Amino acid sequence: MATARAERLVNLVLCLLSTRQYLPAERIRRIVAGYGEATSDEAFFRTFERDKAELRDLGIPLETGRNSAFDSTDGYRIARRDYELGDIDLEPDEAAAVALAVRLWDSPEFTSAARGALLKLRAAGVDVDERAARAVEPKVRTSEPAFAPLHAAVQEGRVVEFDYRRPSSYEVQHRTVEPWGVVSWRGRWYVVGHDRDREAPRCFRLSRVRGQVAVVGEPGQVQRPPDVDLLRFVAGDHREPPAPTTVRVWVAEGRAQGLRRRGKAVDRMELGGDPGDVLELDIHAESAASWIAGYGPDVAVLQPDTLRKAVHEIHLDALGEGR
Repeated sequence: MATARAERLVNLVLCLLSTRQYLPAERIRRIVAGYGEATSDEAFFRTFERDKAELRDLGIPLETGRNSAFDSTDGYRIARRDYELGDIDLEPDEAAAVALAVRLWDSPEFTSAARGALLKLRAAGVDVDERAARAVEPKVRTSEPAFAPLHAAVQEGRVVEFDYRRPSSYEVQHRTVEPWGVVSWRGRWYVVGHDRDREAPRCFRLSRVRGQVAVVGEPGQVQRPPDVDLLRFVAGDHREPPAPTTVRVWVAEGRAQGLRRRGKAVDRMELGGDPGDVLELDIHAESAASWIAGYGPDVAVLQPDTLRKAVHEIHLDALGEGR
């Protein structure tokens, strides 16, 4: 969070805590430092709506109401009785879980947040032992360079642009996306949002993002649809399974029996002086690249070209890791 924004939120909380009356937005604009910089009414209300959402996400109980029947507009306040932190009493296993969570994120952004939460618990009198449960050391890895800017864009409701390599292809395309959220599925990170180029919802694997993620437009432009389950979207429940593709591969003689059981021999040919068979298989090409690459030099993709390039790229990556 930018320093100016953090200061404005603190000023807003202090203002709404110090009054028993409901303060209308226009009065808040005049009182709270930071809102005076808004260049127009529209800019102020956009910033104010975003700040209210931020406070609610932080768990701060923001009340809306009117001081009397004669008031024509709603006002805002924070009830001190609801804002103040109550007694916290954690069982030993719960305290151990909190300590474990401090070590969970392998990311500077989330490590700082976790340790901040730990300090707040200690300030409330909760004894949390960071050395507990050392036998388990899980990590949610966020080493992808695209993670931090995409996560920030989601929080601010801003549009992003980035170059993206499509699955099973060398082709890199420029994408403009309204991001709804960043989620992890099967050990990989994805951003889900509305793809302006395709005019449809899409998910993108962060490891396929090339170069820098650019944030464009004003904050608050992107709103996540309330009925979208991001994790189910990434898992594929949002769409029908793709139709199988007919793939032609060369298989060395007497090799790759598992692949031979799935295909039908349609021809004989030599490749690099080695005899073998040409097989045809009806498979989902986008998900088959790793499976086919696992057979190494015993199998070569002839068609389609996108699958051939994807398998070749996997082989190159394997050689790079071996060096």
